[in-house]
Amino acid sequence: MTRNALTRDEVLDAAAALVRQHGPVALTMRKLAAELGTAVTSIYWHVGNRESLLDALVARTVEEMGAIRAVGRTPEARIVSVARKLRRELRERPHLIAMVHERGLTERMFLPAQQALVHEVHAAGLRGARAAEAMRAVQFQVVGFVLVERNRERSPVQSPGESELWDTVTAEHDPALARALARPADPEKLFAASVRALVSALLRA
Repeated sequence: MTRNALTRDEVLDAAAALVRQHGPVALTMRKLAAELGTAVTSIYWHVGNRESLLDALVARTVEEMGAIRAVGRTPEARIVSVARKLRRELRERPHLIAMVHERGLTERMFLPAQQALVHEVHAAGLRGARAAEAMRAVQFQVVGFVLVERNRERSPVQSPGESELWDTVTAEHDPALARALARPADPEKLFAASVRALVSALLRA
């Protein structure tokens, strides 16, 4: 591939893929050039030095996070849809999100999702402090849930594990509860249930 055949977007796509897989430390101009099958000088020609490349990736991440849109027939369903999309975006690009945070752009990155949530809580009839509380509660739920998920995924193997700890006695003589807690948690199902319950309560308040 020659420099003329390569585009800036292709360079950023490849760089983002490397960061997603291995973190920013693994992103070197030499490795990026090898991934693209081009010369290092071609990379510099398209994106500048490594710091400029990282800045471009951060700007692109902020822009992509702004593409979250609500779907659904009711304000509650639309708020839940924004929460689910926000969680997915945060989970799919943890290293890039960390880079955004390190550059002090986290609040700017979250603004479009916050605005989408505000629009929907307004549609549900909330205004002022109640609307702010509802928007922030949903955002905190999403971010907190993602942090717990990542912590569980990176934690060492637990011994004893949940399946060994829960029995009829520890579950207060509720065998069905013991069986349910002995099974691994389903993050998708748990997130959907928790955010729906939260949004329903906020809109009823």
